[in-house]
Amino acid sequence: MGILNVTPDSFSERGTYFDRLAAIARGLEIEREGADLLDIGGESTRPGAEPVSEEEELERTVPVIETLRRKGIRIPISIDTYKWNVAEKALRAGAEIVNDVSGLRYDPRMASVVATNGAAVVLMHLRGTPRTMQKLPALTRLIPSIRQGLAASVRRAVNAGIRKRQIVLDPGIGFGKSSKQNFEIIANLRRFSSLGFPILTGPSRKSFIRQTVSGELFHHREHGEHRGTDSKSSVLSVGSVVNQLRQCPPEDLLFGTAAAVAACILNGANIVRVHDVKQMVTVARITDGVLACRDSS
Repeated sequence: MGILNVTPDSFSERGTYFDRLAAIARGLEIEREGADLLDIGGESTRPGAEPVSEEEELERTVPVIETLRRKGIRIPISIDTYKWNVAEKALRAGAEIVNDVSGLRYDPRMASVVATNGAAVVLMHLRGTPRTMQKLPALTRLIPSIRQGLAASVRRAVNAGIRKRQIVLDPGIGFGKSSKQNFEIIANLRRFSSLGFPILTGPSRKSFIRQTVSGELFHHREHGEHRGTDSKSSVLSVGSVVNQLRQCPPEDLLFGTAAAVAACILNGANIVRVHDVKQMVTVARITDGVLACRDSS
């Protein structure tokens, strides 16, 4: 799944595709680079992000979707939103999937919109909101807590009439979890697969990769003490996360993202959501080759 953020404040693209023509060109390029899905978002969900109005989100995303369809893009388009009206208008414009970071929790009408339009849905696990998620105490019993949250989202979807075969689950790497907990999620992805739905992961360019690449995470002093920023009780502060990401150019995170993508696939991810599509297609193909041999054995 290729990412197209049509926002001025994305921590990753830094507003590169906020211009509509640039966004359309990038969407077409993402398909040429080998993506199977295109995820378009008009509101940043980075730590501390301020919400945007429904009207602004519609203005950013719907014309891009309409134009991409007119220009003949063939891959399915996903709208990354938690607002029912944005989802409905995006689906009418040519999107086929709703990627809801709230797992259908924020907007009570969202599940009905997805069901009525016969769309697929990605249900993500998110603690709090983008503004508060990095201020919360660290989760205890991480994997069971995420499983319970995802199961609740599934019940909400099925009760609204969404077919089970159209549901994908996302454990929400980076959304209200500490950096080390993100590694724990990747290592235990098969425990989410046991819920019976395909698993999507989004490790691309996340702060836990930046911390690891820079040596801040899993780095020991001579006397053996961790220098990482995780404490036993809390995740990184919002300001810390945003400042770290701004100071680290995306190209410095490429190999870290590649390693995380390969680990996600090896541990059970069915879909990986990435910025660097061309490079991650290669990573996915090599990793799929390894998996094919393991399965045949």
